Amino acid sequence: MFGSTVLEVAIGLTFCYGILALVVSTVQEALAAAFSLRANMLLDAVKRMLDDPRCEALAQSLYDHPLVNPHGGGKARRPLSVKPSYIEPAHFAIALLDSLRSNPAIPLQAAIDALPDEQVKRVLLALHRQAGGDLQRFQDGIAGWFNSAMERLSGVYKRRQLLISFLLALLLTIMLNIDSIHLFQTLWQNPTLAAQIQAAPSALDAEALRQLWAMPIGWSSFPPQLDSAFALQVAGWLITAGTTLFGAPFWFDLLQRAIQLRSTGAKPQSQPQPATRSARDSVPAQT
Repeated sequence: MFGSTVLEVAIGLTFCYGILALVVSTVQEALAAAFSLRANMLLDAVKRMLDDPRCEALAQSLYDHPLVNPHGGGKARRPLSVKPSYIEPAHFAIALLDSLRSNPAIPLQAAIDALPDEQVKRVLLALHRQAGGDLQRFQDGIAGWFNSAMERLSGVYKRRQLLISFLLALLLTIMLNIDSIHLFQTLWQNPTLAAQIQAAPSALDAEALRQLWAMPIGWSSFPPQLDSAFALQVAGWLITAGTTLFGAPFWFDLLQRAIQLRSTGAKPQSQPQPATRSARDSVPAQT
């Protein structure tokens, strides 16, 4: 009984955490697409790399290149509202070299020396000297420079997305009143509430939401009273919001394992095997 109760409580908690994490990730992806978060962060990183904060010089010329954005056509400057979410490092290197050599009559060394920013000029001159005049090695060096900048950008983007994910989860947790402490106490007293969960949901469908609302969540009275019970409720909200940082795949995989463990049941006791007669005993006695 004790093991069954623990397993049902774990299934109920894991199911709620997985559904909440799935909702948060869905909303987060929708916001990222609506506000072009990846494209804007990429543009900011390129502007810092090329020291073009207003995107009027080298960064603008780079974004006008058809390898960076094929929709631009390369005929005229596109508005900054049209921005790619990803740039291939090799294409970045070719587009940057084309932007530097806008005038074929000017040698590449002279075009780099004419750059107004000292830091960008120093980086490109170092890569050019290391290439030893080999254009392909120079392009590979620029692509490596871009890759290192994108690795730093990826770390910044992940940390920012984790913060957004936690804030979204906290908002949804308060709106739906998913208190982990209250949820644990209720499921412990009535573990049959989680008995209807038979499998991890493959998507956020009506059946998954129906099972979620069968859990002890939601508001019974609003607004809450500001007392010691409310402080405990706030702690439960923070615990619930923190669980979404693990991601929906983690919770659904854990849920599937718990459901399989429940369906396995107790190990049947082995039945004693009857003693086998030896060949000597099976031979009838001779008279």
